[in-house]
Amino acid sequence: MPLVDFFLARQPILNRQQCVVAYELLFRNAASGPANVLNDLAATASVIAHAAEIGMEKVIGRTRAFINVDATVLKSDIFKILPQQHIVLEILEKVEATPDVIACVRALAALGFTFALDDVIADTTDIRQFLPFVEIVKIDVKDMPLAQLASLVSHYKQANKKLLAEKVETRALFQHCRDLGFDFFQGYYFAEPVILAGKKLAPSQLAVLHLIQQISMDADDAFILHSIKQQASLSLNLLRLVNTAAVGASRRIDTLGQALLLLGRRQLQRWLQISLYANAEQAGHLASPLLVLATTRGKLLELMTAKLYPDNPHCADIGFTVGIMSLMDVLFSMPMADILQQVPVNPAISEALLFRNGMYGDMLQLVEHIERMQDSGELLAPILHKLQLSAVDLYQLQLSAFAWSNNISGPAS
Repeated sequence: MPLVDFFLARQPILNRQQCVVAYELLFRNAASGPANVLNDLAATASVIAHAAEIGMEKVIGRTRAFINVDATVLKSDIFKILPQQHIVLEILEKVEATPDVIACVRALAALGFTFALDDVIADTTDIRQFLPFVEIVKIDVKDMPLAQLASLVSHYKQANKKLLAEKVETRALFQHCRDLGFDFFQGYYFAEPVILAGKKLAPSQLAVLHLIQQISMDADDAFILHSIKQQASLSLNLLRLVNTAAVGASRRIDTLGQALLLLGRRQLQRWLQISLYANAEQAGHLASPLLVLATTRGKLLELMTAKLYPDNPHCADIGFTVGIMSLMDVLFSMPMADILQQVPVNPAISEALLFRNGMYGDMLQLVEHIERMQDSGELLAPILHKLQLSAVDLYQLQLSAFAWSNNISGPAS
């Protein structure tokens, strides 16, 4: 593998049904410390080439990748190796619509590439020249006055463009943008906990959590299978999950007994944790963003721990559990402390989840900073150094975690 001197992040892009349909791929120079996300994009072509070499599907699964491009990248020959049906080229706001740049855009559009305009805040001369070749207009909605936002939406809807709202960080803002007619949404509003006073765990959720505890306490196989069968939706979700490519079974698993025999108790416990995020009604459809995020976190923490402690699988199990459980306050709309009162866990897990303390807390902070790399990327290098991991290590582990999560969150085989 060539020298990796950048950090990679993928930020989910959701449709109006709040399913993941694409990712924006972001890169930050790892060697320059607190540098901004690569502004001149001079290194982007080589980064994209490497992603294409190892298989873009490992990073984005069956979705599409939004990739920032400037004039230099547009004039390069990198696009010869990219699958145009899976790529959206995002023209940065600083790119001037010069005749040679327009010629490049026109040629790439003719080859089948889709274009988006980034960070549109007004109708400018450059935008009007790019617009005939553009399918998607991205608008940074975070601090935009509502009247200005409504005006832009109306203008570009009349031009028959699809609209993507970026930096959607609250559910209220998501709903407002959805009501205005936006087609796509980018931001972590879906991962922000909305705590409901007096909220209790649903019986089905409690059943799964109790099953996880039973496995930890080494309960009898027959008792565990009986408990699973009492929950029809859990049985359906579990069978769907164990038939994904992430398990790698040589034949289809049709019964819960087969699932337990194939997986073993350690893996069954993990799939029960994952099943909490899975929605049986979405089987065969697009991915839930919370499922994608939770499984990516769980796998990445497991892989980081295994890298540091290769002879201690118990540590890897703890890492996976921390990652998976880190979004349960969002999933259950309850404070994490209340959840942990009902689900006793290893002290290292509770310290990580409640206070971001210890090695697992550092790892959890690392993945949270990666997810929001545009705002907190300068914090990546110090945590990596503390964990004694390199940018190369992180990149390799991310690729594996992305591929594993993609296999879980996609349609069942």
